[in-house]
Amino acid sequence: METPKPPVTVALLVFPETTASVIYGMYDLLVSVGRDWGAIMEGKPGLPRMQVQIVAAQAGEVEVGNGVKVRATASLAGCPPVNIVCVPEVNLPPEAELAERFHAEISWLKQRYEQGAILASACSGAMLFAEAGLLDGLDATTHWAWCPVLAERHPRVKVREQRALVISGEGQRLVMAGGGTTWLDLTLYLIARTVGVEQAMHVARLSLIDWHAIGQQPFASLSRTRQVEDAVIARCQTWIAEHYNEPNPVTGLVRLSGLAERSFKRRFQQATGMPPLEYVHALRIEEAKQMLEAGDAPIETIAHEVGYEDAAFLSRLFRRKVGLTPAQYRKRFGSLRKALQTGSA
Repeated sequence: METPKPPVTVALLVFPETTASVIYGMYDLLVSVGRDWGAIMEGKPGLPRMQVQIVAAQAGEVEVGNGVKVRATASLAGCPPVNIVCVPEVNLPPEAELAERFHAEISWLKQRYEQGAILASACSGAMLFAEAGLLDGLDATTHWAWCPVLAERHPRVKVREQRALVISGEGQRLVMAGGGTTWLDLTLYLIARTVGVEQAMHVARLSLIDWHAIGQQPFASLSRTRQVEDAVIARCQTWIAEHYNEPNPVTGLVRLSGLAERSFKRRFQQATGMPPLEYVHALRIEEAKQMLEAGDAPIETIAHEVGYEDAAFLSRLFRRKVGLTPAQYRKRFGSLRKALQTGSA
């Protein structure tokens, strides 16, 4: 009889600035591996294939987002060696400083990586990898709202904001999921990699998990439209939010700013992280998304409404920025909006 392999060991890192749904969601899926399929299909639980513990700066009760209390079974110092360390989202505004707040956790992550563990992050948790210097020169992803921050603070990181899952680093031991529920993709990947594809498929079937094949870009909105500190550029942002569909909008912005065109463009990009024309395109794409979700207007009408004379140009731009054609986007998200509206009526 074949000797069972020892379980894959996993540490879920928790801290007050996170949410319980990711922690317990990953926990429940990981501990179900090898156990629940047999219980459902044969009436007898199988042998668990993954062993999970919750780790925090100090062992004991940790109050996380929404007042949920999570019990950490080990401290950072007391955690034994593990195969995988999972970092949930950092539930803070993208502008928040992280290095000092998470100094102990960042040091611990660097140590575990040096010891050979796989480091996996859900959502904005990848920011801690970046702060640890582990992502320099590598592909990475995080929640779409944090992608501009990651690129700005860590210019050596190759941010792949359109991807829902990125595997990178020495030995492919840095695994990062994008925003929202892409932690499901992350968990399935970790199961497939360390226990086996068939076990991952069992978990997916039992929990009705659908892979986020389209990435996270269709869900992204223009996070960089938040008002900047530069008063002149902030006034321009306010104006363009109402006039993005007008002809020659960048000319209007330059005129409103009172600056020379070259000075304005340099100052605008410095403040917002985007050239003025790209910013206008992004606003128009977001409005086109809303119109595709909410109604049945043809793409020609939508193009005209958001400021483009050529519908084909909008279609090409939309596909490049969103990862879907306008028709694909409408089919996926228009039907979702209608279903939600019907369900809430």
